[in-house]
Amino acid sequence: MVSVAEITRVANSAPGRAARALSMLRRHQVFAAAFGLGAVLRLITMLGYGPAMWFNDSYEYVSVALHPRPHPIRPDGYSSWLMLLEPFHSFTLLIFTQHVMGLATAALIYALLRLKFRLPKWGATLAAAPVLFDAYQIQLEQMVMSDTLFMLLVVGVITLVLWKRRLTWKAGAVIGLLLALTWLTRSIGLPVLALVVLYLLVKRTGWRPITALVVACAIPVMAYMGWFASAYGKFAMTNSDGLILYMRTAIFADCNKMQFDKYKEVQLLLLCINDPVSQRKDYAQWYLWGQGNGDGTGTGEVLHRWGINKKWSEITNDAASAFATRAILSQPGDYLQVVARDFFRSFHWSRPRFPDESTYNMYQFKPYVEIDENGQPKRLPKWSSYQGGRTDTDAFSYEQGPPETRIVHPWADIMSAYQKVFYLRGIMLGGILLIGLFGVVVRWRTFGGPVVLPWLGAVGLLLAPAATAEFDYRYVLPAVPLACIAAAITLRRGITWVRRSPKKSATSEPTTVPA
Repeated sequence: MVSVAEITRVANSAPGRAARALSMLRRHQVFAAAFGLGAVLRLITMLGYGPAMWFNDSYEYVSVALHPRPHPIRPDGYSSWLMLLEPFHSFTLLIFTQHVMGLATAALIYALLRLKFRLPKWGATLAAAPVLFDAYQIQLEQMVMSDTLFMLLVVGVITLVLWKRRLTWKAGAVIGLLLALTWLTRSIGLPVLALVVLYLLVKRTGWRPITALVVACAIPVMAYMGWFASAYGKFAMTNSDGLILYMRTAIFADCNKMQFDKYKEVQLLLLCINDPVSQRKDYAQWYLWGQGNGDGTGTGEVLHRWGINKKWSEITNDAASAFATRAILSQPGDYLQVVARDFFRSFHWSRPRFPDESTYNMYQFKPYVEIDENGQPKRLPKWSSYQGGRTDTDAFSYEQGPPETRIVHPWADIMSAYQKVFYLRGIMLGGILLIGLFGVVVRWRTFGGPVVLPWLGAVGLLLAPAATAEFDYRYVLPAVPLACIAAAITLRRGITWVRRSPKKSATSEPTTVPA
């Protein structure tokens, strides 16, 4: 008689999820420690400045989330995120998600550099450190603003493009969707799309993934533009691009140097500024956002000549665009001068109080409650929001409670003191960009290799606002992660020079020898 031996169950020796997580933390303990410290700083910020901090643009984002409509000034991508979270009636939840986005951005940088480009653990952690520890980065995450979401999307796109040696059409479609979200979050996402497509063309990626990328990006963008056309009669993303460019040129435009037909171009003549160039404001934002006297003279805002309710109309935007283009073509030297001046503001050692004291203070962790002219704690401004509503009541409605920033000690004191020391100074950012530039130059045979995409992205994010609007500190921060990625790839084998290697393909890293 044959008997079958009883099968003895073997204990499952495979580690559980908790064990695998602990093992991963041990393998990446340097980054894990930095990540944890960054999370603690964000927790302190939320305790000290809840439920959120506010910027002038914040209120319109909230208004659009409560009353969905295409906004004439900026796309609705970020407002859509607020709309998804609106049922929870919590700015605290919104800010928590933004801090998670900041931490996720740092994790993407580390993963790309460590796993794809094989940087040492400390090197990949160092590249992610500005996102983790920069006080102004943490402060921007605490504000009701689109920049943190935009930064995560841009870094996500660059990570996917660099990670995939051979891009499939499915990966191209995912990248295209991320690019669409980037563009819908901030208009500057369009140059990012152009840069990625150009990079893939130079890499000879193939028509399938590039076509999938463009189509996947175009579908949601075209849908949004169609919605915008149904509201404003114009197939576009905004009604503000021309007005913002006009703002850029208003500080130097001299109508005596521009040739106008006084019979056919009356609309452009209305945009001429009476004040001599030497007596104008030294910051461009005044000429779009200044309240003015209503008559377009002296310190009054010129755009008020069109009527306060017509500023964001299509006809005003088109006229402003034509005027700005004429100013640039008539005074190219003056235009390049103001662009260069604003571009190099990004590289100062300290942070100048620009464009004005009020804007500068919005980026500060203040350890005290602001007082209004009546000696009372300052409340949110009672501005009219676009197409009805009021800024303070909209914010109250979203929160279902007081939305003003509450200063809580000692947490606010900690972050206020921290901000005075721990931030990436502009001159340091300049040095990081120079390292990336070196990496592009020595890889000239492969058109800059993998360094060129993040490096051009960083420079573009700094240059685009200077060329089309005006410098603002919050525009600098999304460029920092890309600059760090480019510098880290450059330094992954030390400072090296390219050696001719005809067998290498254009998509791979060049062979290098020590300098």
